[in-house]
Amino acid sequence: MSKHTDGLTIAGTTYNSRLLVGSGKYKDLEQTRLATEASGADIITVAIRRVNIGQDPNAPSLLDAVPPSRYTILPNTAGCYNAEDAVYTLHLARELLNGHKLVKLEVLGDEKTLFPNMPETLKAAERLVKDGFDVMVYCSDDPIQARMLEDLGCVAVMPLASLIGSGMGILNPWNLSLIIEQARVPVLVDAGVGTASDAAIAMELGCDGVLMNTAIAGAQDPVRMARAMRLAVEAGREAYLAGRIARRFAASPSSPMAGRIA
Repeated sequence: MSKHTDGLTIAGTTYNSRLLVGSGKYKDLEQTRLATEASGADIITVAIRRVNIGQDPNAPSLLDAVPPSRYTILPNTAGCYNAEDAVYTLHLARELLNGHKLVKLEVLGDEKTLFPNMPETLKAAERLVKDGFDVMVYCSDDPIQARMLEDLGCVAVMPLASLIGSGMGILNPWNLSLIIEQARVPVLVDAGVGTASDAAIAMELGCDGVLMNTAIAGAQDPVRMARAMRLAVEAGREAYLAGRIARRFAASPSSPMAGRIA
Protein backbone atom coordinates (compact mmCIF):
# COMPACT_ATOMS: atom_id res chain seq x y z
CA MET A 1 0.00 0.00 0.00
CA SER A 2 1.55 3.30 -1.03
CA LYS A 3 1.77 6.22 1.32
CA HIS A 4 -0.58 8.12 -0.99
CA THR A 5 -3.40 5.66 -0.25
CA ASP A 6 -2.46 5.26 3.40
CA GLY A 7 -2.19 8.86 4.48
CA LEU A 8 -2.30 10.29 7.98
CA THR A 9 -5.54 12.18 8.57
CA ILE A 10 -5.60 14.81 11.31
CA ALA A 11 -8.51 17.20 11.83
CA GLY A 12 -9.94 16.34 8.42
CA THR A 13 -6.72 16.87 6.41
CA THR A 14 -4.76 13.95 5.00
CA TYR A 15 -0.96 14.05 4.82
CA ASN A 16 1.26 11.76 2.75
CA SER A 17 3.96 11.40 5.42
CA ARG A 18 3.55 9.88 8.85
CA LEU A 19 6.81 11.45 10.01
CA LEU A 20 6.57 14.89 11.65
CA VAL A 21 9.77 16.78 12.31
CA GLY A 22 10.90 19.71 14.40
CA SER A 23 12.74 22.78 13.21
CA GLY A 24 15.09 23.52 16.10
CA LYS A 25 18.68 22.60 17.02
CA TYR A 26 20.10 22.71 13.48
CA LYS A 27 23.32 24.64 12.88
CA ASP A 28 21.62 27.00 10.42
CA LEU A 29 18.52 27.47 8.28
CA GLU A 30 20.13 25.79 5.28
CA GLN A 31 20.68 22.59 7.21
CA THR A 32 17.11 22.87 8.48
CA ARG A 33 15.87 23.09 4.90
CA LEU A 34 17.94 20.15 3.64
CA ALA A 35 17.06 17.84 6.52
CA THR A 36 13.37 18.71 6.31
CA GLU A 37 13.35 17.93 2.60
CA ALA A 38 15.16 14.62 3.18
CA SER A 39 12.65 13.61 5.86
CA GLY A 40 9.74 13.79 3.45
CA ALA A 41 7.65 15.32 6.25
CA ASP A 42 4.58 17.41 5.51
CA ILE A 43 4.14 18.79 9.04
CA ILE A 44 6.90 20.84 10.68
CA THR A 45 6.74 21.87 14.33
CA VAL A 46 7.86 25.36 15.30
CA ALA A 47 8.56 26.56 18.85
CA ILE A 48 6.85 29.95 18.82
CA ARG A 49 8.74 31.21 21.89
CA ARG A 50 12.15 30.34 20.43
CA VAL A 51 11.97 30.66 16.64
CA ASN A 52 11.32 33.70 14.49
CA ILE A 53 8.40 33.27 12.08
CA GLY A 54 7.70 36.96 11.73
CA GLN A 55 7.86 38.29 15.29
CA ASP A 56 11.13 40.06 14.37
CA PRO A 57 10.95 41.42 10.81
CA ASN A 58 14.64 42.31 10.93
CA ALA A 59 15.86 38.75 11.60
CA PRO A 60 15.95 35.69 9.33
CA SER A 61 12.65 33.82 9.38
CA LEU A 62 12.31 30.07 9.61
CA LEU A 63 9.50 30.35 7.06
CA ASP A 64 12.12 31.16 4.41
CA ALA A 65 13.56 27.66 4.89
CA VAL A 66 10.26 25.79 5.39
CA PRO A 67 7.64 27.87 3.57
CA PRO A 68 3.97 27.43 4.51
CA SER A 69 3.19 27.04 0.81
CA ARG A 70 4.99 23.69 0.92
CA TYR A 71 4.67 22.54 4.53
CA THR A 72 2.03 22.59 7.23
CA ILE A 73 3.51 24.64 10.05
CA LEU A 74 2.61 23.23 13.46
CA PRO A 75 3.21 25.89 16.12
CA ASN A 76 4.00 24.43 19.52
CA THR A 77 4.30 25.68 23.07
CA ALA A 78 7.78 24.37 23.89
CA GLY A 79 9.09 26.19 26.94
CA CYS A 80 5.68 26.73 28.54
CA TYR A 81 5.19 25.52 32.11
CA ASN A 82 1.59 26.54 32.76
CA ALA A 83 -1.71 26.65 30.91
CA GLU A 84 -1.86 30.46 30.73
CA ASP A 85 1.46 30.77 28.90
CA ALA A 86 0.58 27.94 26.53
CA VAL A 87 -2.80 29.41 25.60
CA TYR A 88 -1.28 32.88 25.08
CA THR A 89 1.50 31.45 22.90
CA LEU A 90 -0.90 29.65 20.57
CA HIS A 91 -3.14 32.69 20.24
CA LEU A 92 -0.03 34.59 19.16
CA ALA A 93 0.79 31.84 16.67
CA ARG A 94 -2.70 32.02 15.19
CA GLU A 95 -2.23 35.74 14.57
CA LEU A 96 1.23 35.29 13.04
CA LEU A 97 0.01 32.47 10.77
CA ASN A 98 -3.19 34.16 9.55
CA GLY A 99 -5.75 32.20 11.55
CA HIS A 100 -3.97 28.84 11.50
CA LYS A 101 -5.91 26.34 13.67
CA LEU A 102 -3.73 23.23 13.91
CA VAL A 103 -1.39 23.47 16.91
CA LYS A 104 0.71 21.32 19.19
CA LEU A 105 0.19 21.80 22.90
CA GLU A 106 2.87 20.90 25.39
CA VAL A 107 2.96 22.10 28.99
CA LEU A 108 6.08 20.98 30.80
CA GLY A 109 6.45 20.04 34.44
CA ASP A 110 10.05 21.08 35.07
CA GLU A 111 13.24 22.00 33.25
CA LYS A 112 15.14 18.84 34.21
CA THR A 113 12.83 16.10 32.93
CA LEU A 114 10.65 18.10 30.50
CA PHE A 115 7.92 15.66 31.50
CA PRO A 116 4.39 16.88 30.75
CA ASN A 117 2.46 18.65 33.50
CA MET A 118 -0.81 16.84 32.92
CA PRO A 119 -3.16 18.97 35.10
CA GLU A 120 -2.00 22.13 33.29
CA THR A 121 -2.07 20.32 29.93
CA LEU A 122 -5.69 19.30 30.46
CA LYS A 123 -6.61 22.83 31.50
CA ALA A 124 -4.95 24.38 28.45
CA ALA A 125 -6.41 21.78 26.08
CA GLU A 126 -9.95 22.48 27.25
CA ARG A 127 -9.53 26.22 26.69
CA LEU A 128 -7.89 25.88 23.30
CA VAL A 129 -10.53 23.49 21.98
CA LYS A 130 -13.24 25.92 23.10
CA ASP A 131 -11.32 28.71 21.32
CA GLY A 132 -11.54 26.82 18.03
CA PHE A 133 -8.06 25.29 17.82
CA ASP A 134 -7.35 21.81 16.48
CA VAL A 135 -5.14 20.57 19.29
CA MET A 136 -2.48 17.90 18.99
CA VAL A 137 -1.19 17.30 22.48
CA TYR A 138 2.05 16.04 24.07
CA CYS A 139 1.19 13.88 27.06
CA SER A 140 2.37 11.16 29.41
CA ASP A 141 1.99 7.54 28.30
CA ASP A 142 -0.98 7.13 30.64
CA PRO A 143 -4.03 5.63 28.90
CA ILE A 144 -6.44 7.41 31.25
CA GLN A 145 -4.93 10.84 30.64
CA ALA A 146 -4.85 10.18 26.90
CA ARG A 147 -8.55 9.32 26.93
CA MET A 148 -9.35 12.45 28.92
CA LEU A 149 -7.58 14.60 26.33
CA GLU A 150 -9.45 12.88 23.53
CA ASP A 151 -12.76 13.40 25.35
CA LEU A 152 -11.95 17.12 25.61
CA GLY A 153 -11.78 17.26 21.81
CA CYS A 154 -8.06 17.02 21.01
CA VAL A 155 -7.49 15.86 17.43
CA ALA A 156 -4.41 13.75 18.23
CA VAL A 157 -2.66 12.49 21.34
CA MET A 158 1.13 12.37 21.43
CA PRO A 159 2.50 10.28 24.31
CA LEU A 160 6.22 10.41 25.00
CA ALA A 161 8.31 7.31 24.29
CA SER A 162 10.93 8.53 26.77
CA LEU A 163 12.21 11.91 27.93
CA ILE A 164 12.53 14.70 25.35
CA GLY A 165 15.94 14.63 23.69
CA SER A 166 17.05 11.52 25.60
CA GLY A 167 17.29 9.19 22.60
CA MET A 168 16.27 6.31 24.88
CA GLY A 169 13.62 4.98 22.51
CA ILE A 170 10.34 3.39 23.56
CA LEU A 171 10.63 2.48 27.24
CA ASN A 172 7.04 1.31 27.78
CA PRO A 173 5.52 -0.29 24.67
CA TRP A 174 2.72 -1.77 26.75
CA ASN A 175 1.29 1.61 27.75
CA LEU A 176 1.55 2.82 24.16
CA SER A 177 -0.35 -0.26 23.02
CA LEU A 178 -3.12 0.45 25.53
CA ILE A 179 -3.43 4.03 24.29
CA ILE A 180 -3.51 2.90 20.65
CA GLU A 181 -6.12 0.22 21.38
CA GLN A 182 -8.61 2.67 22.89
CA ALA A 183 -7.96 5.77 20.77
CA ARG A 184 -10.43 7.17 18.27
CA VAL A 185 -7.98 9.87 17.14
CA PRO A 186 -4.43 9.49 15.79
CA VAL A 187 -1.73 8.47 18.26
CA LEU A 188 1.77 9.74 17.52
CA VAL A 189 4.91 9.02 19.50
CA ASP A 190 6.46 12.29 20.60
CA ALA A 191 9.86 12.52 22.32
CA GLY A 192 12.60 10.03 23.03
CA VAL A 193 13.28 8.57 19.58
CA GLY A 194 17.02 8.11 19.09
CA THR A 195 17.49 6.25 15.84
CA ALA A 196 15.64 4.69 12.94
CA SER A 197 14.82 1.42 14.70
CA ASP A 198 12.95 3.36 17.42
CA ALA A 199 10.74 4.96 14.78
CA ALA A 200 10.11 1.62 13.09
CA ILE A 201 9.13 0.00 16.40
CA ALA A 202 6.65 2.79 17.14
CA MET A 203 5.00 2.26 13.78
CA GLU A 204 5.00 -1.54 14.15
CA LEU A 205 3.14 -1.12 17.45
CA GLY A 206 0.39 0.64 15.50
CA CYS A 207 1.18 4.30 16.12
CA ASP A 208 -0.22 6.57 13.44
CA GLY A 209 2.94 8.62 13.22
CA VAL A 210 6.13 9.76 14.91
CA LEU A 211 7.34 13.26 15.74
CA MET A 212 11.03 13.94 16.33
CA ASN A 213 13.58 16.73 16.35
CA THR A 214 16.73 15.97 18.35
CA ALA A 215 17.20 12.51 16.81
CA ILE A 216 17.66 14.17 13.42
CA ALA A 217 19.13 17.58 14.26
CA GLY A 218 21.57 16.13 16.80
CA ALA A 219 22.89 13.38 14.52
CA GLN A 220 26.40 13.64 13.07
CA ASP A 221 24.79 13.82 9.62
CA PRO A 222 21.29 15.28 10.09
CA VAL A 223 20.33 15.06 6.42
CA ARG A 224 21.22 11.37 6.18
CA MET A 225 19.46 10.66 9.49
CA ALA A 226 16.36 12.46 8.23
CA ARG A 227 16.33 10.15 5.22
CA ALA A 228 16.78 7.11 7.48
CA MET A 229 13.87 8.19 9.67
CA ARG A 230 11.63 8.59 6.64
CA LEU A 231 12.42 5.07 5.49
CA ALA A 232 12.00 3.65 9.01
CA VAL A 233 8.55 5.16 9.45
CA GLU A 234 7.46 3.87 6.05
CA ALA A 235 8.88 0.39 6.73
CA GLY A 236 7.33 0.20 10.19
CA ARG A 237 3.94 1.17 8.82
CA GLU A 238 4.17 -1.43 6.05
CA ALA A 239 5.15 -4.10 8.59
CA TYR A 240 2.20 -3.17 10.82
CA LEU A 241 -0.23 -3.38 7.91
CA ALA A 242 1.29 -6.66 6.72
CA GLY A 243 0.82 -8.30 10.12
CA ARG A 244 3.82 -9.94 11.75
CA ILE A 245 4.03 -13.65 12.50
CA ALA A 246 3.20 -14.77 16.02
CA ARG A 247 6.09 -15.25 18.42
CA ARG A 248 6.71 -18.93 19.13
CA PHE A 249 8.78 -20.82 21.67
CA ALA A 250 9.61 -23.50 19.10
CA ALA A 251 11.24 -23.66 15.70
CA SER A 252 9.17 -23.69 12.55
CA PRO A 253 10.90 -24.84 9.33
CA SER A 254 10.95 -22.33 6.50
CA SER A 255 10.27 -25.09 3.97
CA PRO A 256 7.18 -27.28 4.66
CA MET A 257 7.86 -30.95 5.24
CA ALA A 258 4.61 -32.12 3.63
CA GLY A 259 4.94 -33.10 -0.03
CA ARG A 260 8.75 -33.22 -0.01
CA ILE A 261 10.41 -35.13 -2.84
CA ALA A 262 12.64 -37.35 -0.69
